Amino acid sequence: MKHFKLTNIVLVFFLAFLMASNGYSQSIEITPSYGYQFGTKLNYGPNYLKMKDSDQFGVTLGYETYDDMMIEVSYIHQGTELRIRDNQIAPIESRVSDLAVDWIQIGSTRYFTNDNIKPFFGAGLGVAIFSPKNENYDVVNRALNSSTEFAFSFKTGVNIMFSEHVGLNLQGNLMFPVQWGGFYVSGGSGGVSSGASVSSTTIIGGFSGGLVFRN
Repeated sequence: MKHFKLTNIVLVFFLAFLMASNGYSQSIEITPSYGYQFGTKLNYGPNYLKMKDSDQFGVTLGYETYDDMMIEVSYIHQGTELRIRDNQIAPIESRVSDLAVDWIQIGSTRYFTNDNIKPFFGAGLGVAIFSPKNENYDVVNRALNSSTEFAFSFKTGVNIMFSEHVGLNLQGNLMFPVQWGGFYVSGGSGGVSSGASVSSTTIIGGFSGGLVFRN
C-alpha cells in the first residue's frame, strides 16, 4: 500500500455508493470543502521531526440510512512540508522534503436536529498516506519512502441549509494517525553518517468550510 493510486480512491467511493444504494438510503449528500490543517511535532530527546501547518481540500459523500444518521466516505488532501531539527543532522530547523498527506475515511455522522441549522458529530476509520517528495539532499542522503498508516478521525460542526438541497458546511476535525513519522532520516558529512527514526500516535486538528448538496 505504499503507492496508493487514484484508481484505488475511486474504487473506495464506488463501493461505498453500491453499499449505500442497496440499503435504506433516503438522501445523498456531497460536500466539497476547503480549509486549514494544523501540523504536528514529534520530539525525540532535544530534537524533533515536524509537519508544518497547511491548507487542505476534500470531499465527503454521505448516505442517509436512518433519520438524521449518515454513513460517509471522505477524502482529504494536505500538501505540507516535513522539517527536522537534530543536533547531529540539522542543528537549525531545516526542510527535509515536501509531504503529501491523503486521508481516506469511512464512518458515520449524526445530525442532532432536522431543521435548517443542523449541528452534527461524526467519526471515521481508514488510512493516512504520507508521501514525501522533493527531498533536501543537504539534510538526507537518500529518497524517503511513502508510508500508509491506520488512522481514525472525529469531526463536529454545523450545516446551515439555505434550501432543501443546498447549504453551508462549517466543521472542525481531529485526525489521529496511529503511527506517524516512521521515516528514517539520515545524513552526515566527512564519511560520518547519523540518523533519526521516530514514530508515534499524534493528533492533527483543523477546520474547513464548504457547500452541501443534498438530494
